[in-house]
Amino acid sequence: MNDRTLIATGIIGTAVAAVCCFTPVPGLLLSAVGLSAALGYVDYVAIPALAIFGAITVYAVAKRNPT
Repeated sequence: MNDRTLIATGIIGTAVAAVCCFTPVPGLLLSAVGLSAALGYVDYVAIPALAIFGAITVYAVAKRNPT
């Protein structure tokens, strides 16, 4: 995987995970399809995903610009 693809993956993944963590989007989407009981478990997935995609972004930027 080249640097540009890795950075794009990290940034897009971080943005999607941040939207799921910090806005009521998961609540609206899950309640619209009748799965609002799963809202208690969203944080178990969204917060680690945010950390992982953030780490991918930092790694890709560090790999691209060695100092």
